[in-house]
Amino acid sequence: MTPEPLSPIGTDEPTATPPPGCPAHDIGAGGLRRLHGPEAEDLGAVYEKLRAEHGSVAPALLHQDVPVWVVLGHAENLHMVSTPSQYCRDSRLWSALQDGSVKPDHPLMPVFAWQPVCSHAEGDEHLRLRGAVTGAMSTIDHRGIRRHINRATQQLVNKFCEEGRADLVSQFAEHLPMAVMCEILGMPDEYNDRLVQAARDLPKGTETSIASNEYVMDVLMRLTARLRAEPQDDFTSHLINHPARLTDDEVGQHLRIVLMAAYENTANLLANVLRVVLTDPRFRAQLKGGQMTVPQAVEQSLWDEPPFSIVLPYIAKQDTELGTQRIRKGDGLLFGIAPGNVDPRVRPDLKANMQGNRSHLAFGGGPHECPGQDIGRAIADVGVDALLTRLPDVQLACDEDELRWRSSVSSRHLVELPVKFASKPQQGVTERPSSNPVPPWSRQVGAVPPQPGSEHAVPTPAPANGPVSRPGVFRRLLRWWRGD
Repeated sequence: MTPEPLSPIGTDEPTATPPPGCPAHDIGAGGLRRLHGPEAEDLGAVYEKLRAEHGSVAPALLHQDVPVWVVLGHAENLHMVSTPSQYCRDSRLWSALQDGSVKPDHPLMPVFAWQPVCSHAEGDEHLRLRGAVTGAMSTIDHRGIRRHINRATQQLVNKFCEEGRADLVSQFAEHLPMAVMCEILGMPDEYNDRLVQAARDLPKGTETSIASNEYVMDVLMRLTARLRAEPQDDFTSHLINHPARLTDDEVGQHLRIVLMAAYENTANLLANVLRVVLTDPRFRAQLKGGQMTVPQAVEQSLWDEPPFSIVLPYIAKQDTELGTQRIRKGDGLLFGIAPGNVDPRVRPDLKANMQGNRSHLAFGGGPHECPGQDIGRAIADVGVDALLTRLPDVQLACDEDELRWRSSVSSRHLVELPVKFASKPQQGVTERPSSNPVPPWSRQVGAVPPQPGSEHAVPTPAPANGPVSRPGVFRRLLRWWRGD
């Protein structure tokens, strides 16, 4: 990429080195801002500086000062991901890879290295691979998965419910998505702490990311070999046996992308939803005569704290223009989910509620839009709802400003979410949560449980010899939605 050189103010030398401690330390070669290092701990602030300086598309530097464009505008992001004739995900076309700017040991190599997967393919090859993935996903029993999400939630809550305290990141949000995805992929026995840790480490761009990627791939390739020999009724077996006839390598790489995208997305989403439920008054405010439900809280979180901040890279297939910037063939661009979601042209008031609006960028768009977004939503909806039902009195165990975040160019997630609640007994994993008799999908986030004798108390059931009424349509719909 060849953006115009930016010179530090007050010097005629474009590469003048600022003194230690100077804010200009986040400026790298060519006067470009870095998206890595200690000066980029708050990437949200960096994006807003870039927006103020360059508009909706800005030049910046990745790790090892690799130049890249950051797409900050909502409309510009949608145009990029929806125009495969101009932009693609085939990183082999990236000039920075071709000229050696991106070294083989680059910490983000596991994220943007080309792989034989549908998200990197185009044309007929994309249709073949994407068709195999969507075909395998169409076999997923969504009602059965919702029941499994509930059971997995009960198992996790049982591990800490008697303590009266927990960290909902390390003890819940980081484990529920992996337990569910291992079930979907047909490898429930592979679910363990090591796989969780490797999945958390892989996209961070750390020194151990490459080793974590190798561990995950070893697990998935062994799974592929086993299920090709003895197929079962699971996602992996259906992917292997799809008419597209994927090779073992193609199967393993698709399993990796499905597992990692679903895991990282949903682990962050769970933590973010729980945080806002516990801390943000908007989620307890009256909305159209009621309070925000869990699914609504999930969608609001997808606007405010998308699980993935950035997807990298998209590659320009030809010389073009985006957001008034001249983009050259071979330039790399970052799909800016987080900055696009707060584009002032779309959200002039960031405190305004986005109820019912699903036009956020959290699941991408165009030919590479996330095919598993309904699974992610289900894990968050059912998991959060079941946890709040088991622990209706849960509250934050520290001041909100004491919460710590860990950021990478790809995502931003909570380090921990300490909570406290009255000690609860363990519960059978096949039983419904018994702490709240109100149907979970009609229960309101933040609502105070009805007290005995209050006007909001649950009515006493009719006597056993009284008339038995058939559940109404809405209640039957709720039961079907929960998989009962």
